[in-house]
Amino acid sequence: MAIEHDYFGLLSSGPDGSIFWSETVELGDQSVTVDLTAPDQDDVSADALDIAAGLIAGLENVDGTARRGMLSEVDDRTSEVTEYILQQQEAYGDDLPEVLVDVSGDAAVDIIRSLRLMSMTILADEHGGSEPFAVLEYALDDSSSDDVLLVNLGSDGTVQSVMSAD
Repeated sequence: MAIEHDYFGLLSSGPDGSIFWSETVELGDQSVTVDLTAPDQDDVSADALDIAAGLIAGLENVDGTARRGMLSEVDDRTSEVTEYILQQQEAYGDDLPEVLVDVSGDAAVDIIRSLRLMSMTILADEHGGSEPFAVLEYALDDSSSDDVLLVNLGSDGTVQSVMSAD
């Protein structure tokens, strides 16, 4: 069985009924891997696919929303964003300015600005639910798969949470 959509084309399901779609999308000077997945194609609505297509087409705006969500947690000393920033400052030490895109003097803002959007995973079966609909993965160094921040978005495009991957 398969689902057809204007943006995604023909989404064929595997023998277990799951669907998976993957593409590399350009965002500025970086390539972002975008995956759409669902364990059961029967749980994927046309609305969910339309919203997913909108997130991909508006990736620049989605990225901005995610970064604002990270910035909003900087003042909370117990947030995972603050912990991530402190870890990066410790790991890079005096070499931190060399990996930053912009050095304004506010390390938290500079690190968040310098994060690379590595991937976006869309969980198409979570449309309208309380679980994340999309998960964006950010890293300061694209060769590091351990030191990442994950931004969870609802199907309405709002930030639900930001957490570290470890």
